[in-house]
Amino acid sequence: MTESTTPRRGRGRRPAAVVRTEVLTAAGDLLLAEGLRAVTFERVAKEAGASRTTLHKWWPSPGALAAEAYFARSAPALGFADTGDLRADLVAQLTSFVRLVTAGGAGTALVELVGAAQIDPDLGDAWPQLYSLPRRELARARLRSAQRQGQLREDADLDIVVDQLWGACYHRLLVLRVPLEESLVPRLVDQALRGAACHPA
Repeated sequence: MTESTTPRRGRGRRPAAVVRTEVLTAAGDLLLAEGLRAVTFERVAKEAGASRTTLHKWWPSPGALAAEAYFARSAPALGFADTGDLRADLVAQLTSFVRLVTAGGAGTALVELVGAAQIDPDLGDAWPQLYSLPRRELARARLRSAQRQGQLREDADLDIVVDQLWGACYHRLLVLRVPLEESLVPRLVDQALRGAACHPA
């Protein structure tokens, strides 16, 4: 009999950080390919070569795991540049978001996660902590930088600007269920900035 050349991935053989990364990768793959229902501790543990005990130790529920996996998967596509050109940076970031949830295939997962967060307490707690609030703070940080550079009024309400931009996208995606197209982004940014832009003296 020929021994398998595939290395066994037993417990204790990999650093915890490596195991966590592989679990999040497996959960993200399942979430995007098959939907939230596929993200169970049993299925993810099998795909990642980890134990269910480990998953239960790190996440209170499969929903909380799915939320962190979505954040890990989406983070590289949603970086927020600061080039000094606020409009260009907002258009670039919002376009990346729209592309992620349309061409990137993450839209269905996003809809399922937001919907499930309304009835799953663990997912409901994890979603803002692991995804929406961190993403919101990235936008606020970019807008604060623009304020310091005199590109936005000092009294501009940055939370309202964030709500106008990303809220419009979520409204179309989750409530209206109408196509979310990249062509919307420049118009959305221009409309939001008109109310916050500095006016010549």
